Amino acid sequence: MTAGPDAAPAPGRHRVLLLLCLLAMITYLDRVCFGAAARVIASDLGYSDVSALRWAFTAFALAYAVFEIPSGWIGDVLGPRSTLVRIVLVWSVCTAATGLVGWKLGGATLGGLSTLIVIRFLFGAGEAGAFPNITRALHNWFPPGEWSTAHGFIWMSGRIMGGITPLVWTLLVVGTSETPSLMSWRTAFVLFGVLGLAWCAIFATTFRDRPTDVRRGSRAPTDRLVPVVDPTLGLPHASETSGRPTCHGQKTETQQGTESSHAVPWRDLLTSPNMWAICLMYFGTSFGWYFNITYLPTYLEQRYDVLPTSTLGALYKGGPLWIGAAGCLLGGFLGDRLARLWRDRRRARVLIGVTGHSLAALCWFIAPRATTAHLFFIAVSLTAFFNDLTLSSAWATCQDVGGRHTAVVSAWMNTVGTFGAAAAGWLTGWLVERAIAARAAQLDVAIDALDKETRNLAAIPGYESSFLAYAVVYLLTAALWTLINPARPVVRDDH
Repeated sequence: MTAGPDAAPAPGRHRVLLLLCLLAMITYLDRVCFGAAARVIASDLGYSDVSALRWAFTAFALAYAVFEIPSGWIGDVLGPRSTLVRIVLVWSVCTAATGLVGWKLGGATLGGLSTLIVIRFLFGAGEAGAFPNITRALHNWFPPGEWSTAHGFIWMSGRIMGGITPLVWTLLVVGTSETPSLMSWRTAFVLFGVLGLAWCAIFATTFRDRPTDVRRGSRAPTDRLVPVVDPTLGLPHASETSGRPTCHGQKTETQQGTESSHAVPWRDLLTSPNMWAICLMYFGTSFGWYFNITYLPTYLEQRYDVLPTSTLGALYKGGPLWIGAAGCLLGGFLGDRLARLWRDRRRARVLIGVTGHSLAALCWFIAPRATTAHLFFIAVSLTAFFNDLTLSSAWATCQDVGGRHTAVVSAWMNTVGTFGAAAAGWLTGWLVERAIAARAAQLDVAIDALDKETRNLAAIPGYESSFLAYAVVYLLTAALWTLINPARPVVRDDH
């Protein structure tokens, strides 16, 4: 049930938020562990550098983008409960299957790089729609005045887990100078897959799509759309309730017909300047951030000789996500607080977006000039903090402009954002390989003939070029925020 800012909040919504926060944590655990394992996976598959896995990174991002909107639409039609259960089941199986790639069983080897790319593609397809359906669940259970704050807790949880994952990986798989490893990387992937299956069992038995479903024990297909005036937007906001009369002659969802409510409004989405500004903004948000869960561990090892067995190194590899978690929580709180204070949600969202992405750009300009791992850690962590300051505003804006199509609208935004992540992953790998090839040509030797130290040094200019690209994209992203208007629905007559 969605209500206005002054309506009585749904009881039990904090339990729902806890379940969704746990889901966000599992999502990031399964994403980030692949980046942490990239070097050992590449080695086991017979490759000398993690850049050989760039198509595995890219396959996940592309599949995630392709299947995001269909999964969001399914969530709007069937509800987030069944959709999220399906999503987590598929990605958990793929996580476990990753641990089997390249496994030598007798005289046979279970696949290679091509198999890994296929599994990563299926993983991305399975995980697609997770956050849009989380957004849909928040839309059903929380009033608009709490949306930004709720998103802050969701993204904070994901970032914290993502930040802890490199340390967990080190303790479980790599080991430290004080403690031995507890399991192989293959066993760890199976374990992480089992965690997802356990979440599915708990979620399926305790969560319902709407608060009314808890009271009735089943879905209520005749729930009505009731406009409630939201003072921070100055326009009626469509609410889903049951058994209340509608206002101002608005048709109920039953009167409008299921087909009109669930049909994807493609024309409105594709012709809305507001929607395109939101999507391109999220392209830039994802583009600059994706480095943290892909190439960051390798860069720290190659540029600053951070040992894989170093506990401090593990903290540095996950640190940007920890610091980003604070940005998520602060951004969520500020978004709702400033909107209530100014009675102007657009002003609050845009100020946070422009400020966060402008400062993130500045930090990426500074990052390649860091002379020590400590200084680089500070710079890259601040880019994550300022980037994540904007996340709650971005996702809450999808609820502002999406109405009953919230999951589709947020999926559309996240799809374009995932293309940004895919582009950044591919571009970074290409720039690194290009820099290594240039050094080999300068020495007049084959790339494979370069020793490890020379190869590591040769890769640095490639990374630094990518940092410059991140900074430029962030500046463009900050400018896009000025074109976004949360008070302008992207679907005509939706509010």
